[in-house]
Amino acid sequence: MGRRARRRWPISSGGGGRSQLIVYHFMLGPGWKEGCPSCSFISDHIDGSVVHLAARDVRLVVVSRAPLAEIEAFKKRMGWRFDWVSSNATEFNYDYQVSMTKDELEKGQVYYNYSMQKFPSEERPGTSVFFKDGAGNIFHTYSSYSRGLDILIGAYNWLDLAPKGRDEEGLKHGMAWVRHHDKYDEGYRVDAKAEYVQPAKS
Repeated sequence: MGRRARRRWPISSGGGGRSQLIVYHFMLGPGWKEGCPSCSFISDHIDGSVVHLAARDVRLVVVSRAPLAEIEAFKKRMGWRFDWVSSNATEFNYDYQVSMTKDELEKGQVYYNYSMQKFPSEERPGTSVFFKDGAGNIFHTYSSYSRGLDILIGAYNWLDLAPKGRDEEGLKHGMAWVRHHDKYDEGYRVDAKAEYVQPAKS
């Protein structure tokens, strides 16, 4: 089944009456001016899925370490409707290796995607899944990180059907072409040498 997690749902909003809870760990840290473009790309696919997931006893919730007011401001800008909660002032993000501790910041190495590595941001993307049985026991059944999240991106499935596919070969950062959906304009260009850069802080 999976690792016994705890007696309560891992986020305060709980499972919403469902026995299965999927959490998307969205990279939006305290004080950031905007969310991660790649996480935003994934999140553009969420709203249409929520009602279908609920019909199959699943609640999907997005969580970030930014304070709720900062989350709500960015959510409004993007026009999203899904449930998005704050884990600010809790250990939740650290429990699932999606935020960098002070010690990791100092060492420059993080435990992420099941290995020690360098990562260019204090926040990291991932998804975690939980199940509550009839006795109220809660289990952590699944987690995935990094490019293991590609399956959540419907646009990638469409691109995989196109003759040029994802067309990411030669990009130093595979998702360097991705923008927030309100930033694709006539001046859109892709820098093949660009690395991932954490969104600026206010």
